[in-house]
Amino acid sequence: MTRTEAYLVLNLLPGIGPIRVRRLLERFESPERILAARTDELRSANGIGQEMAETIRDWENLIDLPEELRRIHEHEIELLTIEEEAYPASLREIHDPPHLLFIRGELLDRDHHAIAVVGSRRITHYGRESARRLSFQLAHAGVTIVSGLARGIDTAAHEAALAAGGRTIAVLGSGIGKLYPPENSALAERIAAQGAVISEFPVLYPPDRQSFPLRNRIVSGLSRGILVVEAPARSGALITANQAMEQGRNVYAVPGPIDRPSSEGCNRLIQDGAKLITDSRDVLDDMEMLIPPDSPPAPANSAPSSPALDLLSPAERSVLAAVGDDETPIDTIIGDADLPTATVSATLLRLEMKRLVKQLPGKYFVKLI
Repeated sequence: MTRTEAYLVLNLLPGIGPIRVRRLLERFESPERILAARTDELRSANGIGQEMAETIRDWENLIDLPEELRRIHEHEIELLTIEEEAYPASLREIHDPPHLLFIRGELLDRDHHAIAVVGSRRITHYGRESARRLSFQLAHAGVTIVSGLARGIDTAAHEAALAAGGRTIAVLGSGIGKLYPPENSALAERIAAQGAVISEFPVLYPPDRQSFPLRNRIVSGLSRGILVVEAPARSGALITANQAMEQGRNVYAVPGPIDRPSSEGCNRLIQDGAKLITDSRDVLDDMEMLIPPDSPPAPANSAPSSPALDLLSPAERSVLAAVGDDETPIDTIIGDADLPTATVSATLLRLEMKRLVKQLPGKYFVKLI
């Protein structure tokens, strides 16, 4: 058995989380020695009782390691242990880092410059557009966007980072083979091709109430700061913000209308000391990070001059031509542009960032030039 497989066995056993694994490693020094230990030896480890010791000792009868390895191969997953150099340094620093990560895609050194973008699943037009604009600008400037692949703000952030040609990481609250929400499966494929989809859970682990808070500590742990775009007073995004503060991360928040419950959480974060954000440069300046010399500056808010139209890609030209001067439904744009739906959606976002089109409520678009 390899060391990675030994970590995988510990990951598959019920009731053994990162803190228990750490305590066991303090006693036995390696995952292989943990699995080979006698019951009385296991009980000598801090926090390991008789039931847990018997579970570890009987691991071969409790789990099907070959089957899990088959699933990992089937889903094109790479395993990364906390002992490996490629393991994210910022994540290793938190109180309870996962000892094993399941990864589709690739983690790069440049992902050290990452910002988590989170918020409510039920978002307003204002929240969606704020998340898209800020995530696009940050990704365009070379920052990796980390989020949780959930509906709402998470989805908007991932899509914007992809549209900017940047990197994005999705952290799941389930196994990679039980992706949630299921309608984001195509988005997950695009993220894996341009970043990474990661989880600490076994391949077919279903999402539950406990898995999402656990996921949130990884979202913040991977990031240098966390940006809350839109969140009510009771929101999982605020839990992530609190975890970020406990981890010593910067916390940023987008202000919202004072009469909207959907912005109450963000406004309260700002009252409590989070930095108010209205533009991506607020975050970049706070990170004291220079924009990489090979990356153009984050798109400005001013309208483009006519030479910018000459620089459009063929897809951008086709989509722009399909958008009318009046409200144009997205179905019409897809049909007239004669491009795949995903390509049209990503292209429309790029055109929005270039101030060539504007999205209206109800998935309608209008040309601005």
